Amino acid sequence: MKSKINIGVVGLGRMGLEYARFFNSRIAGARLVAVSDIRKEIAEASAAELGGVKAYTDYRELVADPFVEAVVVMTPTKLHREVVITAAGARKAIFCEKPISLGLNDAMAMKAAVDSSGAFFQLGFMRRFDPGYATAKKKILEGAIGTPCVFKSSSRDKARPSLEYLRPENSGGLFIDMGIHDFDLARWFFGEVKSVHSVGGVLAYPEMRDIGDPDNSLTNMTFADGRIGMVSLSRNGVFGYSIQTEIVGTEGTLIIGREQETPLLVMTKDTIAHDTVPGFYERFEASYVIQLQDFVDNVIHGRVPPITCDDGIAAQKIALAATTSWKEGKVVGL
Repeated sequence: MKSKINIGVVGLGRMGLEYARFFNSRIAGARLVAVSDIRKEIAEASAAELGGVKAYTDYRELVADPFVEAVVVMTPTKLHREVVITAAGARKAIFCEKPISLGLNDAMAMKAAVDSSGAFFQLGFMRRFDPGYATAKKKILEGAIGTPCVFKSSSRDKARPSLEYLRPENSGGLFIDMGIHDFDLARWFFGEVKSVHSVGGVLAYPEMRDIGDPDNSLTNMTFADGRIGMVSLSRNGVFGYSIQTEIVGTEGTLIIGREQETPLLVMTKDTIAHDTVPGFYERFEASYVIQLQDFVDNVIHGRVPPITCDDGIAAQKIALAATTSWKEGKVVGL
């Protein structure tokens, strides 16, 4: 059995470069050997920073590199399909960031390529590896709150990303780009979703009206076994980055998340205050590392991936149904 696996990272945006850094110094059993980005100056500068690893501007050259054993896909979502299919054809182990794709046709093509090649494939839903969410899952399995009855989850950005990013043809839209995590958690905790009903609107950022996507939404869910849930999404959290999940059971409730970054309360006359979580990286940095360590360990030890193409497709179906429900103003079944 190998003690290390050679990693190539495709896509060096903010998180792609952070993942490369993690593989270079924080993930046991990983050896970063190559990076790729269509921007030559970014690829070469990143390679130099990371200790002289190989730099490519064409991901196909990275995939074809005989020293690369695992390909980590960090490109924009609309490019996931071509990179994953190429890597699967080369029988390289694959880690792909969420969401799996923007459309079901692309996702199904990716699944077909992975299945036919037998390549290892793990999808990145890092919240499952967050200590809070992982402990909540354990508590539920131990019966700590009896039978879970209601799932409630909210995701709020401090402020909206750029309009170019927010365009559904680039990000997938609010329900896919932001809601995909909450919909995956819903399945992870409660099982399959039977139907959704979404409402939403452009309520905080008038400039978003021209791109055809809401900045705030609510999605009610009915699960296959009759239990219920709700997902709230917002581009204007204002006070800070806020991720919260509440699971109500027959014998208790679990609340996952935090609004406070620094363990400090400032107590003055008539006021008690604390700071807030600045952004997703600060909230989930440890989760990203745990997730990538799990990927490397799974590849080295020949384990079954915990999050597969099927999980990505299932969460995507919920997100697409939620989008359709918002657009058409009706309950949509899955």
